[in-house]
Amino acid sequence: MTERFLAIVNPAAGGGRSGQLATGALERVRGTGIELKIVMTTRAGEATDIARKAYANGMRTFLAVGGDGTSFEILNGLFPEAIRHGRPALGFLPLGTGNSFLKDFTTSGVEHTIEAIQHRNRRPCDVIRLRHAEGELYFLNLLTLGFAADVAETANRRFKRWGELGYVFAVFMRLVKLQHLAFPHKLGGEATNWDRGKTLFISISNSKFTGGKMMIAPQADPCDGLIEYVRWGPIGRMGLVWAFPRLFTGTHIQHRLASRAAVKRIEFELQAPVNVMVDGESMRLQCHSVEVLPGALDVVV
Repeated sequence: MTERFLAIVNPAAGGGRSGQLATGALERVRGTGIELKIVMTTRAGEATDIARKAYANGMRTFLAVGGDGTSFEILNGLFPEAIRHGRPALGFLPLGTGNSFLKDFTTSGVEHTIEAIQHRNRRPCDVIRLRHAEGELYFLNLLTLGFAADVAETANRRFKRWGELGYVFAVFMRLVKLQHLAFPHKLGGEATNWDRGKTLFISISNSKFTGGKMMIAPQADPCDGLIEYVRWGPIGRMGLVWAFPRLFTGTHIQHRLASRAAVKRIEFELQAPVNVMVDGESMRLQCHSVEVLPGALDVVV
């Protein structure tokens, strides 16, 4: 039986790179023998609406054409309905800026995805649910609070068109006005052990990479039914400058101020919204909890 995919294309991803390359990449996907319906997005959030409607109409196989933000929008169109009505499958044509999630599985990008579609390769992957004061969100890659989220906010607001280089610019801008904040939280089912100390950042990850090449959570596994938690305590400006390259190798977790844990749930006790970065998207949210949904999505890898 011929497989049917709905390809949701964000032509603006990667500073317009996705729109330039999508047609050729999708023709190669069609060459594998699958049936492909293509929909182009025209505004932020539209991929969520398209995916939600398609899932309600029985579609179960999707292809995100763009970057991490595109797959994030599609995921939030599929969930929470997918919890109750059947696990969907999601493939990725990585034509955006970061494409961080796919790097846990391959560095071959489009070539790998085309081969995976052709051979119908799929793996059950975890999804993480974030509950916050205004509702809930679902993500595949990571949620960060603190310095990393502040950097992402600056990068998206001022340097988005510069891609990875823009992220580095944002790091040094935020470094000038470095601050350490407390995000009261507790891990797992702990009854009273709240962490109220100041931090540089907290990362709640499903996969290893962020920002394209930064390995924030080197021990994360998107298929293990666990959340990888990384906390880096307060560090001075010069210490951060010296340690910054270690974020690209994952060795930062060996720093004396760093800690990590693998858990199924994290609870927050925030009094107001704060900057967060979720799968490359900058927001201000008052987080309540995160929890893992083991194997809730089939990824085409």
